[in-house]
Formats: sequence, structure tokens, C-alpha cells
Amino acid sequence: MLDSNEIAQTMEKMFTRKAFQKVKPYVVMVLLQSGFAGMHLVSTATVKDGMNHFVLAAYRNAVAAAVIAPFAFWLERPVLDQNFYYLGVKLTSASFTAALENINPAVTFLLALVLRVEKVNVQRRGGMAKMLGVLVTLSGALLMILYKGPLLHFPWASTQDQRSATAAVSEEEFMWVKGTLLILGCCFSWSIFLILQSNTLESYPANLTLTTWICFLGVVANSAASTFVYRGNTAAWVVGWDKRLFAPIYSGVVCSGLSYYILGMVMNEKGPVFAGAFSPLSMIITAILGSIILSEKITLGMLAGTIVLLAGLYSLLWGKSKDLSCSTKNEAQEGQNEMVTVVVSGGEPPKQEEV
Repeated sequence: MLDSNEIAQTMEKMFTRKAFQKVKPYVVMVLLQSGFAGMHLVSTATVKDGMNHFVLAAYRNAVAAAVIAPFAFWLERPVLDQNFYYLGVKLTSASFTAALENINPAVTFLLALVLRVEKVNVQRRGGMAKMLGVLVTLSGALLMILYKGPLLHFPWASTQDQRSATAAVSEEEFMWVKGTLLILGCCFSWSIFLILQSNTLESYPANLTLTTWICFLGVVANSAASTFVYRGNTAAWVVGWDKRLFAPIYSGVVCSGLSYYILGMVMNEKGPVFAGAFSPLSMIITAILGSIILSEKITLGMLAGTIVLLAGLYSLLWGKSKDLSCSTKNEAQEGQNEMVTVVVSGGEPPKQEEV
């Protein structure tokens, strides 16, 4: 028989394991968003250093295909949104890109609503919250785009960095607008891909095969585009032991391999709303590290627009969670009704007494 010490140790291990299982989704989501923040910083530094965005996207897809093919990881992002992203982040900043990308859920919801993939009942609280969230999210994005305001000075930024950032506001206004449009194109392309992906997986449920094909075609498309645009300039494909090599490896492994495995694990355990609630974390990490490492400028308009945008995002996520809970309750009720029907109809008919 087990003595009291062995029983106590066994109980302690059980409680420790249960506690770890409870906090594990939170820990892995924080690490995942930190990885996304690293991608924003590395990609910004690499493309602003002169690396061809077609080449970077091609190398990223090649690394992702090599990483994902042997394992059952989730889907890779499409080619079009990657090029929009790299061009946009080159002309703006990592902090601005990470903040503006939070409109993805709202854009996806609107497109799904137009294409009749998504339905909304405005008479319910969940439906009203979703529509309000979309409007507030888009309002926050417009505030970020149209209003700059004064620069915010951080204690860790040097005076020289602040002066150069002030000069950059007036010198790069046109490039910033162009970069903003490219980032919006990235969000639109990503939302279209999500809708097409959901329809494709209904008829072609082989996730691994579809992932590998997307990554492989991404390599082919970006290679062909780079060859056409740059007239076969092979110098653009040369990488050394620097960030030009680190950026595609980091993006391919962390953001196109591990991220989809982690997202799949967390969504299976906690649901998509839980996973979506952590998306602003990468924006916060990117803004802090971007101002330190890349000396990026953050304006009052960007901060105010981000706060409004996040309020709309969480309103949309709350509405989605209410709809999911309602649908789950309805499915459970229908299952109970079916069980009752089966039990009643499956019972033996009453015997008739002989007279």
C-alpha cells in the first residue's frame, strides 16, 4: 500500500499537471504573438535594407514548405498578401503595420457577409455587437490613416532619433500613404484567402497536401515575378550570413510552421475566439521593440486609432463568442431531443391483453 508521502507526491503531481494544462494555452499564445512581433521587426529591417520582397517571399515559402511538408501543420498564407505586406512594411513601419493588421477580422466578416457565407441577426446581442465592432474597428483604422498628430517621445529614444523621426514625417508622407494602401491590400487579400480556404477544405479536406501545394506555388509565383520584374538579375537572390538569410528562415519556421501548429492546438482546446483575443499582443510588443531597435516613430493618431480599433475588435470577438455559445446550446438541445425521440420510438409497443 502507498504511504502518506507517496500519496501526497502523487496528488501534488496531479495538481501540477492540471495547473499546467490550464495555463498552457495562455503561455503558448503569448509566445506565439511574441514570435509574430519578431517577424514584423525582422521583415521591416530586411526589406528596408534593400532585399527584394519577391525573393524574401519566395525563400519564406520554400522554408515553410520544407518545414510543413513532413508534419501535419496548418495552412500557409497566400502569395499575394505576403507581397503586399512586405511592400507596405517597407514604406511605413513595423508598429503601424502590426496595428493596422488588426482590421483583418472585420474585413473578413464584411466579405463573408457580402458573399453570404456569414449570417448576422441584429436583433440579438451577439449580432449587434458584431456589427458595432466592425464599424468601430473601421473607424479606428481611418483615424490611424487620416490623423497623424504629434510624435510621442519615449524615454529610451535618443534626441537624435526623435529629430530624425520628426523630419521623416514631412519627407515620407507620400510613401506612407502608398504603404498604407498596400497594407490594406494585404488585409483584403488575406480575408479573401480565408473565405476561399474554408470553402476549399469542405471539398478537399487534405490539409497537409493543400499546405504544401500553397507553399510550393508561392515559391514558383514569386520566383517568376522576380525574374520578370528584375530582368533575371541573379544578384537579388544572393544571401549571406546576415538578416537576409535570417528573415526567410525565421518567417518560414516560426510564422508559417510553428504558428499554425500552435493555433490549431489552442483553437481545438479553447476555440477561435480565445486565439483571436491575443492578436493585439504582437502589436504591443512590436511597438515597444520597434521604437527601441528600429527607432520607429509613433504618433498620437496611431495610438488613438489603435485604441479605438482594439475596442471594435473585442466587440466583434465578443459577438462571435455569443453566437458560438448560442449555436452550441442549440446543437446540444437538438441532440437531447433526438435521444428522447430514439428512446421513445425504440421502446417496445405495449402488449394488448387478450379478452
